[in-house]
Amino acid sequence: MNTEKRDFDKEAASWDENPARVKLAHDVANAISKQIALTPDMDVMDFGCGTGLLTVELQPRVRSITGIDSSQGMLDMFNTKIAKLKLNQVSTVLVDLDKGDILTGNYDLVVSNMTLHHIKEIEPLFDQFSAITAPAGYLCITDLDPDNGQFHADNTGVFHFGFARATLRKIFIEAGFDKVNDITAAKVMKPAINGEMREFTVFLMTGQKIR
Repeated sequence: MNTEKRDFDKEAASWDENPARVKLAHDVANAISKQIALTPDMDVMDFGCGTGLLTVELQPRVRSITGIDSSQGMLDMFNTKIAKLKLNQVSTVLVDLDKGDILTGNYDLVVSNMTLHHIKEIEPLFDQFSAITAPAGYLCITDLDPDNGQFHADNTGVFHFGFARATLRKIFIEAGFDKVNDITAAKVMKPAINGEMREFTVFLMTGQKIR
């Protein structure tokens, strides 16, 4: 497992050109909307928003979304998209946990799509998620089922080769979330690291903040 930091700034310009990535965001948004009642009075945080693929899918269904990312390059691309699409209810904030930044605010829903495996220590992050989630608010995490390191062509910056759902469920509960549930949100067909086509499954795990 390569633990160097991945340079997402360099990848930002071509990020949205991957149709599988765009489809995944669409599938994840649909899965979230089936598990959580999205309403026009909801304030949402998208942690690890990248270029905003998931944010753009969710934004018509809620009041506001704040996109959080540690890559200024990704946020630059997203901010261009926000201006072009006139998404007045969407904003972005640069947050780099590795530099000691912390999450702030109060949100009815916190979502994070395919970001967790890039975070070395996830328990402290879940404590931050809990701190910014309003009472009875929701946390929605999507990530890979265990993939044996086959999903990424280059595992630079990948700290976890997917997650066992039972293990992650315990982390949800320990961070103060209950009614924890998981479903398979999407399936991604792509070449594995050995070049052979393989289907990878992406789960959605949801929990509600204990009042």
